[in-house]
Amino acid sequence: MIGERIRDTREKNGLTQAALAKKLGISRSAVNAWELGVSVPSAQYLVELSRLFNVSTDFLLGLDGKEVVDISGLDDSEKKVIYFLIDYFNNVGKIVRNINIQMEADFDIIKKEADKISVEAVKRVLDEVLAMKELI
Repeated sequence: MIGERIRDTREKNGLTQAALAKKLGISRSAVNAWELGVSVPSAQYLVELSRLFNVSTDFLLGLDGKEVVDISGLDDSEKKVIYFLIDYFNNVGKIVRNINIQMEADFDIIKKEADKISVEAVKRVLDEVLAMKELI
């Protein structure tokens, strides 16, 4: 679990194994070993990783799924913008998930009917629905 979290967080931060190793002053093979689960970082490196990636050590250990963004250097109006954006994207994410669930249910119903009548026009409509789903 910790290896996956390190890899995912490293990739989200646009770092290669070599770049992360350089920042930590260790070898690339040490980072690779962590990510493969061959070894685990010491407490010292766990803390350094959490500081570097702005996540908690609990997050890296898989005990907490929350990701943290440091906004301590922002003024109150800037923080309000950040909170608004987080709330907005959380709400949009819920809406998109609900749309996907409904589209999948509708798609299954339409597909069953299309299989019964095997009409080329219905199949084209289904292709359009799939294309729309991929855009969301």
